[in-house]
Amino acid sequence: MATPSGVAAVLRHLGLAPRKGLGQNFLVDRNIVAKILEAAALSAADTVLEIGPGLGVLTWELAQAVRSVMAVELDTGLVGWLGQLFAGQPNVHLVHGDALSVDLADLLAAHPPAPGGSAKVLANLPYYITTPLLMRLLEEELPISLAVVMVQKEVARRLLARPGTKDYGALSVAVQLRAQPEIVATVPPGVFFPPPEVESAVVRLALRPLPQDAGDAAFLAAVVRAAFAQRRKTLRNALQSGTGPWDKAAVPAALAEAGIDGGRRGETLSVAEFVRLSAVLQRFRRPPEISNNP
Repeated sequence: MATPSGVAAVLRHLGLAPRKGLGQNFLVDRNIVAKILEAAALSAADTVLEIGPGLGVLTWELAQAVRSVMAVELDTGLVGWLGQLFAGQPNVHLVHGDALSVDLADLLAAHPPAPGGSAKVLANLPYYITTPLLMRLLEEELPISLAVVMVQKEVARRLLARPGTKDYGALSVAVQLRAQPEIVATVPPGVFFPPPEVESAVVRLALRPLPQDAGDAAFLAAVVRAAFAQRRKTLRNALQSGTGPWDKAAVPAALAEAGIDGGRRGETLSVAEFVRLSAVLQRFRRPPEISNNP
């Protein structure tokens, strides 16, 4: 099945076609599948949350390698096919739903790894949900040790971007706060059916806890968003004109205490500098507004 003609034949048999609205591009190269599996460093004690199993090419390999596989698929037709394909595999658990709204914490709790194992995420992400899904995996503090994801090559560059480069932005900071990203392989369009218009990349994310001195994670996220919201503004102006939960009048003092020049732009700050600045600004948190409505 892992050839363009094989995938096309299966889809015809099922009366299905790739749905552009769902960003469906089916992986058909077993060499890339092997690279994904190698990057995941799987053990028999692990559990895997697979997002977007498609026709089950990767799912089949996972079922032979780990304790349990939780495969989340949105397409009703594909769920039917996967149910038939894995009817004899008790360690494969199919979930018909949207990965952006499925309760992933409950799913992982229901199928924990064995002693010595860990929970991991593998995903061939539709490009239109890449950023929100990555943010969800990172910010919900799920019990996951590792994620291996297929993303647009441009997005992969953003995940690894360094301060002061054009690709560095809020997504770069958010990912690097909670993970060590690494590009495992670049992937040409021809390994998918149908081929996408752009190159892709396999990215390995080794997850780690938020730095202890980061304080309130939501507050830190607000600082990062404000710093990148208007890239041409200086950091001082960006923080004073935003809607963040800090006292705008205290911004110059907070910058000085954090040892950061307010004339810099947000895109020049390192992840460590964002953590330091947020920790100081949290002491100047604006009191919540009290509504006068009855």
